[in-house]
Amino acid sequence: MTTGVRATARIVARDDGRGGTSLPVLTGEGPLAPRRTRGPGREARVLLVGAMSGPLGGDHFTVKAEVTSGALLRVGSAAATIALPGQAKGEARYDVRLDVAADGELHWLPEQLISAQGSELYVSSRVDLAPGARLVYREEQVLGRAGEQPGRLTSRLTVRLGGRPLLDQELACGPGAPGGWDGPAVLAGHRSLGQLLVVRPEFGREPARARMLGEHAALTPLAGPAVLVTAVTPDALRLRRVLDEALRALG
Repeated sequence: MTTGVRATARIVARDDGRGGTSLPVLTGEGPLAPRRTRGPGREARVLLVGAMSGPLGGDHFTVKAEVTSGALLRVGSAAATIALPGQAKGEARYDVRLDVAADGELHWLPEQLISAQGSELYVSSRVDLAPGARLVYREEQVLGRAGEQPGRLTSRLTVRLGGRPLLDQELACGPGAPGGWDGPAVLAGHRSLGQLLVVRPEFGREPARARMLGEHAALTPLAGPAVLVTAVTPDALRLRRVLDEALRALG
């Protein structure tokens, strides 16, 4: 019986006491290879490097990042993640677990997740923030490679601030997903979708104004010191442009 790959990566960022951020824990297994890169000022930067293809059917990947008080961590990835069908039966799983302490700051900015035809992937992202934590969280999904239909992709994002729910949402797309996912009320035929969540204490004092950001993107203040930008576009390039412009507009 063929079984999938199990792999976990862990990142811990701490204030080094000298105006910078140290990474006392930076470990990965199998296809998950975190690498430190040079960052400006007190910021520590980590790139997630895929050492092999995946996730494939039956794989279970987990990435955990912890940012302690006074630390600043920016996490990206070296390339897009491509969900592919594999020899093992069943869906693949990709779990992200992020924890940010008071006065800590995390920028979670991976490249796109591409759902290739025939794949089946469940992504679960859980973010726990202490009061006073700062977060920039970007999520981008592309349904199918050029000229192909998408696989089945289910994605859930849960964010808690001070132990209380800030955002909890789930979206399923592709074959077998609930009807209407490609209809006018959801994707309307678009194949790239994404969101940008920004949490800053100052939003609690001066909430951002809800507004449209072009034809298929919107900025919405949440019930807390946070802003959510959601967008759908025909392709990944335009999606990144919309989210980058939104982040620059937020300052």
